[in-house]
Amino acid sequence: MSDLTTPSAIPLPRLRPWLLAVPLLLLVAYLVLMDNGAVSQTGAFLHELMHDGRHLLGVPCH
Repeated sequence: MSDLTTPSAIPLPRLRPWLLAVPLLLLVAYLVLMDNGAVSQTGAFLHELMHDGRHLLGVPCH
């Protein structure tokens, strides 16, 4: 029977997708929820896309 108090190591191949996905998801969440043009200065299209995403998620933006 295994000891439940001893943590086991997580193998790197099982952890690698999370190490890649979490920073990417945090960046997307920042761009949609917080960025008001400070990072996404690529024109009106991206600004409007993020603005509509804020409304879709119910985040107040103005």
